[in-house]
Amino acid sequence: MTSLLPIVLLGFFLGMRHATDPDHVIAVTTIVARHRRTGGAALIGALWGLGHTLTILVVGAGIILLGWVIPPRLGLSLELAVGGMLIVLGLVNLSGFAQGITESATPGGHDHSAAHVHPHAHGDYVHTHVHGHNPESHPHSPEQTPLARIDRRLGSLGGYQFVRPVVVGIVHGLAGSAAVALLVLTTIRDPGWSILYLAVFGLGTVAGMMLITTAIAWPLARGGARFAGLHRGLRLASGLVSLGFGVMLAYKIGVIDGLFGASPNWTPR
Repeated sequence: MTSLLPIVLLGFFLGMRHATDPDHVIAVTTIVARHRRTGGAALIGALWGLGHTLTILVVGAGIILLGWVIPPRLGLSLELAVGGMLIVLGLVNLSGFAQGITESATPGGHDHSAAHVHPHAHGDYVHTHVHGHNPESHPHSPEQTPLARIDRRLGSLGGYQFVRPVVVGIVHGLAGSAAVALLVLTTIRDPGWSILYLAVFGLGTVAGMMLITTAIAWPLARGGARFAGLHRGLRLASGLVSLGFGVMLAYKIGVIDGLFGASPNWTPR
């Protein structure tokens, strides 16, 4: 049994590599693009990894211990959900960027006592519009942001703020858990060691995604106002890439792999 220990430990590093898959990085970048603190970005990565790990453990255990078989149409549908989520995340970022461009077209000076434009935060909602300082003046109150409205309605759920990145991780885990579990079955025959491998693999994805999200947010946190343009550019770029990748993924799954046809062709990967 002890000879299997190196294989299980290898799962940690494979989990870290798994976190760098393009669809994973694109999804978390669209979320991190709204944040300027490395601590908040690392927490997003950890929560994404937690959701991803929970799904892999549940589905993987079902395949390994209970012999679950995922039909091709269901497998493709789970992967299509990732494409749809990327499209939604991209549109959200692009709509926020477009709103900032529209509002920045309003004349304003650079004097803090006059109306001017720069990205600023209301809690964890970062956006741009014309406002003034000394005295402080905004066209809206902090409670009138989109996230504040949602928070007021769902705040009673408790822990709602931590659910959003977890849900994104769960969707990604649903699409990839079958491939990971089947790979484990072909390598490790003992069910107990197989489940341990999945858990260590999940911890690797948590660590890998925390490193990725921290690296994305670090220049924004260090640069402050000097990197305001970089912050807007990251939001635009992440929105465009997420939207484009999501559309491409949806086309591949729906048309090329035949999800919308009579004979879907799915290979877990």
